[in-house]
Amino acid sequence: MESHRALLQQTDPDVFAAIAGEERRERRGVELIPSENYTYPEVLAALGSVLTNKYAEGYPGRRYYGGQEYTDAVEELACARARALFRCEHANVQPLSGSPMNQAAYFAFLEPGDTVLAMNLSHGGHLTHGAPVSHMGRVFRFVRYRTRPDQAGRIDFDEVRRLAREARPKIVLCGYTSYPRDYDYAAFRTIADDVGALAMADVSHVGGLIAGGALRNPFDHGFDVVTTTTHKTLRGPRAGMVLCRAAHAVVIDKSVFPGLQGGPHMNTIAAVAVTLKKAQEPAFAAYAAQVLRNARALASVLLARGCTLVTGGTDNHMLVLDTMASAGIDGRDAERRLDAVGLTVNKQVVPDDPNPPLRPSGIRLGTPAATTRGMGEAEMERLGGWIADTLRDGTDPAAVARRRREVAELCEGFPVPGVG
Repeated sequence: MESHRALLQQTDPDVFAAIAGEERRERRGVELIPSENYTYPEVLAALGSVLTNKYAEGYPGRRYYGGQEYTDAVEELACARARALFRCEHANVQPLSGSPMNQAAYFAFLEPGDTVLAMNLSHGGHLTHGAPVSHMGRVFRFVRYRTRPDQAGRIDFDEVRRLAREARPKIVLCGYTSYPRDYDYAAFRTIADDVGALAMADVSHVGGLIAGGALRNPFDHGFDVVTTTTHKTLRGPRAGMVLCRAAHAVVIDKSVFPGLQGGPHMNTIAAVAVTLKKAQEPAFAAYAAQVLRNARALASVLLARGCTLVTGGTDNHMLVLDTMASAGIDGRDAERRLDAVGLTVNKQVVPDDPNPPLRPSGIRLGTPAATTRGMGEAEMERLGGWIADTLRDGTDPAAVARRRREVAELCEGFPVPGVG
C-alpha cells in the first residue's frame, strides 16, 4: 500500500495532497458526526485490492461473467457473517449504499402509489423514508408519524396505530437518522400485524450497536426486513445490506439485481466481509457498550452546562442539540463555530423546525468515531465543555485559537486507525 501511495504522489500530486490534507484534518480534530466513523486498516486494504477490477453481475454460483471463484468466496463469507451477526435468515450485501438498499426493499414489495407508514423527517426520519424531495416520496405514498416533543420525544403508538388503520400501509417502517432513542420494535410489529403490513426497520445508524449486543435486534421481534449501512457504527466501508426472513429472499435479491443495480462492487463486499468478522469479536461488543456510555456522558455534561437536547438525552450513540434554544444561534452557525476549533458536527433540523434545512435550529452529535480512537467518559467531559463554550463564545478569536490548540493536544493522545 505504501508503494501505491508513493506512485499516487508522483503521478497525481493534487489528489495526493487532498488525501494527505484529509488525514491531517482527521488526526487533529474530533469527528462528532454520528454517521461517520474511522474504518479498520484491513478494510482500507480490501477496498484498494484487485477485486476492484472484477465485474460480478449476479449472485454466487449464478454470475453473468466467468472468473468468479474468488468473488463468490468473499460474497458468501459476507452473507454468512451477516446472517450470524444479526440472527437473520437471509442477507443481501450488494447494495452500493444506504439509499439504494432502502429503494430495493420498497420495490421488492410495493407498486407505485402504495403506502408506507414512516417517521417524519424533522422528527428523525431519513430522506429515503418518504421526504417529498426524494424520488421515493414521488413514487410511493408515505404517511408520517411524529414524536411528542411535549413528552420527551416519546412515540405515541396510539397515534401510529390510528394512522396505520386509516392509511392501510403495506409497510410499517421504523428507523431514524436523528432520533436519539432506541425503538420499541415489539410495538411496531404489533401495529404491522394489526393492519396486515410488513414490518421493516432501517437501522443504518445503530447497526453496529445491534451487532455488538448493545441495543435491541428487530429480528428478535419478528421483523420481516432490516436494512443497515456498514460504515457508521459498524466501522466498515460505505455500503448497505438488506437482511430479511427466508420467505422474502427471492424478491429482495431480484429487487437488488437486476431490478436496481448492475455489477456489485466486489472490493467493497470484501471489505464488508472483513467488517462483519471484526464485529463478531468480543472487542467489538466492548466498543459498542463504550459508545453508549460515552453518549450518555456527553449528554450529561451538555445538560449540566444548560444546553437543550431533543428528547432530553439519549439511548443510543447520538444527541440532537437545539442550538437556538441553547445559545440563540442556528445550526449552520454552530457547525461553523465548532469546526473552527476542530470539532466536526453537522447541522440538523429539530422536531417541527421553523427554520429551513440549510439553516436549521440544531446540530447532531455522535460518539462512535471518538470512541474508535479510544476516548472515554473523561474525554467526553472535556468535549462537552468545549462544545458548550464554543456555542456561546465562538466569535472570540482568542478563545477559538486557545480551544483549537486544546483540541489538537487531546487528539495527539488518540491516534486515528489507518491514518499515518
